[in-house]
Amino acid sequence: QVQLVESGGGLVQPGGSLRLSCAAHGSIFRINARGWYRPAPGKQRELVAIISSGGYSNYADSVQGRFTISRDNDKNTVYLQMNSLKPEDTAVYYCKATLVQSGRSIFEDYWGQGTQVTVSS
Repeated sequence: QVQLVESGGGLVQPGGSLRLSCAAHGSIFRINARGWYRPAPGKQRELVAIISSGGYSNYADSVQGRFTISRDNDKNTVYLQMNSLKPEDTAVYYCKATLVQSGRSIFEDYWGQGTQVTVSS
């Protein structure tokens, strides 16, 4: 009943910037934490950035100082501003929302479909 739709990925040169967006659609009562993840070779998805319902954020060491996560609660949308991109940032980026559906009483995790970010010369 809930769908997270991502956009904003693409091909950029090293040092360039991209802004990812992820909008949550459906019968949503409340959204708590939201985050961005990417897979590493041979690994589970790793946390890139996360933001709490109160607007507090945390980042992976590898992106600290280059990426900024933000959210627009009125639009149920989370953003990831990526600056000074490096080839090692190349990955499919997935957004996650921890939310309560209308008519439910528990928090559940939902994932976006992923958006490809490629950093190459």
